[in-house]
Amino acid sequence: MRRALPTALLASLAALASPTLTGCTGSSADPGEGPKVVVGFYPFEFLTRRIGGDAVTVTNLTKPGTEPHDLELTPRQVGEVAEASLVIYLKGMQPALDKAIEQNKPPAQLDVTRVVPLESHEESGDDHGHDDQPGHEHSPGHAEEHEHGGPDPHVWLDPQRFAKVAIAVGDQLAQIDTARADDYRARAAQLARQLQALDGEFSAGLKNCERRDIVTTHAAFGYLTERYRLNQIAINGLSPEAEPSPAHIARIQELIREKGITTIFFETLASPKTAQMLADDLHLKTAVLDPVEGVKDQKSQDYFSVMRANLTELRKALSCS
Repeated sequence: MRRALPTALLASLAALASPTLTGCTGSSADPGEGPKVVVGFYPFEFLTRRIGGDAVTVTNLTKPGTEPHDLELTPRQVGEVAEASLVIYLKGMQPALDKAIEQNKPPAQLDVTRVVPLESHEESGDDHGHDDQPGHEHSPGHAEEHEHGGPDPHVWLDPQRFAKVAIAVGDQLAQIDTARADDYRARAAQLARQLQALDGEFSAGLKNCERRDIVTTHAAFGYLTERYRLNQIAINGLSPEAEPSPAHIARIQELIREKGITTIFFETLASPKTAQMLADDLHLKTAVLDPVEGVKDQKSQDYFSVMRANLTELRKALSCS
């Protein structure tokens, strides 16, 4: 499905999400004290603050401006996981958090991979990505068949998938704090509608473009490129710290020339060294394409503003009308 989901379907997403959630249900012990929610990194902090409002206390284990993949927990943070009313995480992305949850067993947990199952995305630049449809899940073992394989965790870069996660967060908060259940579900539905509107902006903005191939520093944009029929050519794999082989760099240079690519995208939290080297060698432009794993200044930026900035940069690089 490439267009925004009808508003009437938003309520049904909660029913779809409910069976995937684990943990206790029922009202908070003190109706005046809302849930304490611990999240692995920024996208889930954004959802929880928007949906929970003033009733919910949110702790993000990943500091602003740091790489969430590399999270190591302090004893104090492990204690926060143990004492949380709810932990929202993406299993497999932050092993230290996975371990803390398994050992401390907080009363309620939301593993986002059970709401929106992860996919493995190929990013060789050979145009096969254009034929993948959102919702298609590769079979186990497929990830090992290509150089940059592995389940891609960056589901929040697809606004439609992220809308499903928003509904699931609202549903889980409603289950553990029934006194405010209607408020949580209403705010989740409102946020889901805003995410569907963002999806419409991307669909319209990237519909008519001279090019459909993007070169990125690491393979974070598979869900975004799949949703909007673009093709991702990644310098590194899913790990932003991976070092590409000389053969892989040579292949990327070849693809850049073949496809008339004008821009190399780098990220805010990863080193731009390789991207800048490629751009200098081939006399190309560079621009930021943010995977929204973390936002340094949350007073001036949020998920929506960063995603719209991404859309602006994509339209420039792809010469979209």
